[in-house]
Amino acid sequence: MREYLSVDRHANKIRQLRSIFSGTFVLVEGNSDKTFYERFIDKLACQLMSISGKPSSKILVINVLYILEKNDFDGVLAIVDADFDHLEISPHDSPNLIRTDTHDLETMLLNSLALDKVIDEFGSEEKITSFGGNLKLKTALLEAGMSVGYLRWVSQRDGLNLTFDGIRFSRFIDEKTLKIDEIKLIQEVKNKSQDSQPLPPNNKDLQQRITSQKSSKHDPWQICCGHDLVEILSLGLHKAIGSAKATDVEPNSLERNLRLAYEEAYFCKTQIYLSVQTWETNNPPFRVLRNET
Repeated sequence: MREYLSVDRHANKIRQLRSIFSGTFVLVEGNSDKTFYERFIDKLACQLMSISGKPSSKILVINVLYILEKNDFDGVLAIVDADFDHLEISPHDSPNLIRTDTHDLETMLLNSLALDKVIDEFGSEEKITSFGGNLKLKTALLEAGMSVGYLRWVSQRDGLNLTFDGIRFSRFIDEKTLKIDEIKLIQEVKNKSQDSQPLPPNNKDLQQRITSQKSSKHDPWQICCGHDLVEILSLGLHKAIGSAKATDVEPNSLERNLRLAYEEAYFCKTQIYLSVQTWETNNPPFRVLRNET
């Protein structure tokens, strides 16, 4: 019930704002996404609307979009994390809905030169060289992150409702090599999911489901969750490739630094950018992007 109240509240707010703003409304998932996209939009022609809540900010954004579309509300666009939508058929589709190129916004940041800038800033040149360089580090991040990503996908696919919030990555990631122990990962997630329904399968069963889900055809950037990769990177900068204080490279701080290191030139090469341009062409006179972007 609360979900529907929240959706209606957001939709009504946008309807009310139309009386004083004739430009484009862009719906995004939460304040961090809003902060990111603000750098690229024309603020006179476009207004970003941050929407967050339970059970999922993404679902809330999509439901708000659908309500407005049913009411023939023109000039609204939604940008959401793809999650696993590029790997399976999504029930949500609309010409006013754009998904991130990779799994989420954070993976787009990590899959750019912004990652190299952050590594150079907080890493140790000697340790990075010993580890095998930035490219090997990126490979190690993806390999570890994929196991967590596949477990998230299995949980979503099989309706297991596993809890990933608050898991301690140091309990299943080797801080020196960044290699993952899948059984320890599964146990850590199950420990956080004791109240989930249905009860999680046993560890070996879950590991087998992960193995069955894996495929060499899957793009790692679609499997990995950006927040997971940042958690692993945080561990690496503290031990494997750096000697930074844990407080200096905590995940929220790293995500802010990645956003700051991400340049407009990177954004202009993304599918999101091209999709927004196409949307503008199909929805005159509404605009989103700054002319100089």
